[in-house]
Amino acid sequence: MEDETILIETFGHSPVIRIVDFFLDNPLSDYSREEVIRDLGISKITFYKYFQLLEKNGLFKRTRQVGKATMYRLDEKNEVVKALKSLVWTLGIKAMERVIEESSVSVPVRKSVKRK
Repeated sequence: MEDETILIETFGHSPVIRIVDFFLDNPLSDYSREEVIRDLGISKITFYKYFQLLEKNGLFKRTRQVGKATMYRLDEKNEVVKALKSLVWTLGIKAMERVIEESSVSVPVRKSVKRK
């Protein structure tokens, strides 16, 4: 896919990666679980199975209630979240380095010729 993030491109489309990637890619807002399910297009059963595991490990924090919906965002203070953000940053740098390396044009250097 052309719109894949570096995290999905590197680690694939597993539900855990997709859920984490969604929140990493949208850090400025909070989201209800239903919004994430709808945006990712995964089943509720699959989503809840993995979201509960991630929430239990402290990756998300509850930010507010909107009606009956609880809103979530990544917990920026969580060490795992910090490590994931660092990983994404490093993967991005490595990807840029590869692009630069692949697009570099090598110019042959001529040997100097001694004149008599």
